Parts: sequence; structure tokens; C-alpha cells
Amino acid sequence: MNTPAPLAAEPAWPSPLREFCRAFARNRGALAALLLLALLVVCALLAPWLAPFDPAVQHRDFLLAPPAWLEGGEMRFPLGTDELGRDLLSRLIHGARLSLLIGLASVALSLAPGVLLGLCAGFFPRLLGPSIMRLMDVMLALPALLLAVAVVAVLGPGLLNTVLAIAIVSLPAYVRLTRAAVLGEIHRDYVTAARLAGAGRLRLMFVAVLPNCLAPLIVQATLGFSAAILDAAALGFLGLGVQPPTPEWGSMLASARDYIERAWWVVTLPGLAILGSVLAINLLGDGLRDALDPKLKNPD
Repeated sequence: MNTPAPLAAEPAWPSPLREFCRAFARNRGALAALLLLALLVVCALLAPWLAPFDPAVQHRDFLLAPPAWLEGGEMRFPLGTDELGRDLLSRLIHGARLSLLIGLASVALSLAPGVLLGLCAGFFPRLLGPSIMRLMDVMLALPALLLAVAVVAVLGPGLLNTVLAIAIVSLPAYVRLTRAAVLGEIHRDYVTAARLAGAGRLRLMFVAVLPNCLAPLIVQATLGFSAAILDAAALGFLGLGVQPPTPEWGSMLASARDYIERAWWVVTLPGLAILGSVLAINLLGDGLRDALDPKLKNPD
């Protein structure tokens, strides 16, 4: 008796997460940036245990001590000390915690209202769209750093006001990007089908359209993270950001600029920390863009 031939197994479609990981893994620079950023996050989370000294403790017998590998360096201060005898390694580790906190908080404070305003501008193009976008145009007409300086000058220097100033400066980018993504999705068939099925305006905004606009927003948030770190360092360098003796990379640069000829490490090391973190986040953002955009994915 003839037995029926077994049915061919259906091909297993790759899951979106697996497809994203494969596309992201093709970018070697993004992988290296992810490892560096993970190292920075670990240092920030474990700063009290990784730092060999309290960042505010002054070692008066070791003012401007060079790094351990230079002549006159001390092994107890691997990266040397600053003009007040504070350990640079400890201050850089604690500065990483503060810089990442400022970047994360400012992105969160600008992303949420930016997405909301962008959705309103896209779904109400005649009622709310013009007024929202003209306000964003006015904010974009001012240089970002100048606007941040003006906000901090009004509110006063400090950690919280620095976060608020950077969030305000970053707001127009999220509003414009969300509005553009909404206008590209609002006339698609799935939105029309949801509207015909009786979905309300809020459901269309937050359930139907917003999930399909997340890819460019994630990339913009990643790049905004690096911009926030740069803005915080710039405000700290100008004396308008986080105030001493709190360790912050920009304020460390400002206090060390008078010693650049005598002790290059007090300026170079915080600058390299800013450069490395911003470069890593930008490379990570490029990798996320390539992995999330179907047009940029390379076929196997």
C-alpha cells in the first residue's frame, strides 16, 4: 500500500528580533561602539566601587601628579591628579555616571513631549499643526548652544536646569521627525482599515500609527543622547552646567585649561572621555539606523 508522502516543512520565517540582530551584527563599528558603551554604563553603575578614591578628596602632597607611566607618577594614581590633588581616574568614572545620567534624562524629557506634539501636528494638520510647527521653527532659528545658555541663564546653573535646557533644545527634532513619520503613515491602508473598524482618534495615534514610527525615533534618540553629552560638557565648560566640586567632564576641562602646558593629562583625559563616549553613541546610532531601515539592509 502506498503511503502518502510527508508534507514538506514550512520555511521558518526569521523573527523581527533575530533579523534585527543579524543586520546589526554586520556593522563591526556598531558592535565595537556597543561594547565601549556597555563598559561606560558598567563604570557609571559601579562608580562607588570601581573608583579608587572619593572624587572630591584632595591629596595635597600630589598636586598635578603625572600618570603612573610617566616619570614621577604614582601607581596609586594611574591617570594622575588634577590641580587640587584629586584622583583623575576616580573623577572620570564618576563623571561618566553624571554625563550618562544627563543624556538619558534629557532625551526622556524631550522625547515624550516631542512625540506627543508631533502626533498632534500630524493628526490635526489644520487645527494644531501650523502653530506647533511655527513654534518649532522659532526654536530652530536659534543656535542650539545659545538657546541652552539662555535657558540656563534664566533658570540658573545646576544639574536639573542643565537637563531641562538640553531637553528644550532637543525638542524640535523629535516634533518634526514624528510629524513627518505620521504624515507618511496616516494614509496607508492599515490606518484606513482601523478607522473603518471604528477606532477612535487616540487609538489611531498611539496604537496604529505610533509603533510604525518608532524606528526613526529610536535612531534620533540615540544621536540625541550623544548631542546631550556634548551640550552638557559645553555648559559645564562655560560654568553654566554642573557646578564644582561635582565631577563632570565639561567642568573638569574648564578647571584644567590653565594647566594645559604644565600638565597635559588634566585636559586630555576628560577630552578623550567625551570624544570616546560621543563617538561610540554615534556609531551605535548608525548601526541602529542600518538595522532598522529595510532599505539599508544588505541581502544575505
